[in-house]
Amino acid sequence: MARDGRLQFLRRGKLREGRADRDGQRIASAMEELRHRGKATLHDRLHRVRTAFGLAVQAGLAAGLAYLISHRLLKNPQPVFAPISAVGTLAASVGQRFRRTVELIAGVAVGVLVGDALIYFVGTGAWQLALVVTSAILLSIFAGASVAIVIQAAATAVLIVTLSPSTENLEFPRFIDALLGGGIALLVTAILLPLNPLRVINRAARPALDLLADQLDACAEALRNQDREAAQRALFRLRENKEELAALSEAIEGAKETSTLSPARWHRRGELTHYAEAADPIDRAMRNTGTLIRRAVTMIEDDEPAPEPMPDAIGHLAESVRLLRQEFAAGQEPEQARERSLRAVSEAGRAYAEGVGFSGSVVIAQVRTTASDLMVASGIEQEEANRLVRQAFGEKEHRTGGPTDRNPAAHPPTAPPVG
Repeated sequence: MARDGRLQFLRRGKLREGRADRDGQRIASAMEELRHRGKATLHDRLHRVRTAFGLAVQAGLAAGLAYLISHRLLKNPQPVFAPISAVGTLAASVGQRFRRTVELIAGVAVGVLVGDALIYFVGTGAWQLALVVTSAILLSIFAGASVAIVIQAAATAVLIVTLSPSTENLEFPRFIDALLGGGIALLVTAILLPLNPLRVINRAARPALDLLADQLDACAEALRNQDREAAQRALFRLRENKEELAALSEAIEGAKETSTLSPARWHRRGELTHYAEAADPIDRAMRNTGTLIRRAVTMIEDDEPAPEPMPDAIGHLAESVRLLRQEFAAGQEPEQARERSLRAVSEAGRAYAEGVGFSGSVVIAQVRTTASDLMVASGIEQEEANRLVRQAFGEKEHRTGGPTDRNPAAHPPTAPPVG
C-alpha cells in the first residue's frame, strides 16, 4: 500500500513537472513576444521622433522669428497671434502650408469684419458673442469657405468680442499678425530651413514598404508550414495599412510643395518623380497582396496543394519590395527590384505547372498582378510591365505544349489573368 502511494506520488510529480515544462515554454514564448513588442514599440517611437524632428525645428524657428518681428519691429505689446499663426501654418498637413496661410488670413479677415461690424451696432457681452460667432460661421459657409477658414473666422470673432473692451485697435494688429505668422512659416520652410524632400519621403515610405514586405514574408512562411493562424495574422496586419499609406501620400505632397517653393530644392524635382508616380501602384500592390494572403488562408483551410515554388515566389515579392525601397532611397534605378519581381513571377509559373487548386490559382494570379504593380512602381509602363510578366511566367509554354500538357493533373480550374 505504501509502495502504491509512493508510485502515485511520483506519477503526480512527473505530471506536474511535465505541466510545468509546458507552462514554462508558453510563459517563455509570451515573454519573448513582449520583449519583441517592446523593442518594436521603442523603434517605432524613435522613428516618429526622427521623422518629426525637422518639422519641430522649423516650428520653433518660425515661432521665435514671428514673435521677435511682431514685438520688436511692429511694436506689438502682446505678440501672441503671430507665433500662433506660424505654428498653425506649419502644423497643417504637409503639402498644404501655402493653402493654410491663405486660409488663415482669409479667416482672420472674415472674423475681423463681422466682429467689428456687430460690436459697433450691438456692443459686447455674452449674447453679442454668440451672435458674432454664429454670424461669422454662417457668412463663411455662405461664401463657400473651407472648414479651416470657418474655424479661423469663428476664433477671430471670439477674440475680437472678448478682448475689444480691454485692448484698443485689436483688429488691425490681429490681421497683420496673421499675415506675418503665415509669411514667416513659408519663409522658414522655403528659404531658411528647407527640408530635404527625398529624405522626408524615404522616412515616410519605409513603414509602408516594410509592412508590405514583412507580411509577404509571413505569408510565404505560413504556406511552407501550413500555418493558418500565421497567415491570418499577416492578413490582419496588412489591413491596418491606412496610417502608413496616408503618411507616404502626405510626404509626397509635402516634397512637391518644398521643391516648388524652395529654390534650394528645385534640383530635386526630377528625383521626386519616381516616388510621386509610385504612390498609386504601391497602394494597388497593398490591396492585391491582401487578396493573395486571404486566398492563401483559404488554401491552408481547404488543404490544397502548395507547390514549393509558390511560397518562394511570394518571398521573392517581399524581397522586391525591400529592394525597391533601398534603391529609391539611394537614388538608383531600381533594376534589382525589377529583376526580383520577375523572378517571383517565374517561380509562380513553376508552381502553376506543378499543379494548384482553385485558391492556389488565385494566389498565382495575385503574384503576377502584384509583381506588375511593383514593376510599374519602379518606373516601367503598365503595358511593358504586363508583357514582361507574361514572358517571365512562361505563359506560351504552359499553353502550347510545355510541361503542363504532359501532366493533365497540373491544370488548375482557372487560369490566372494577365498582368
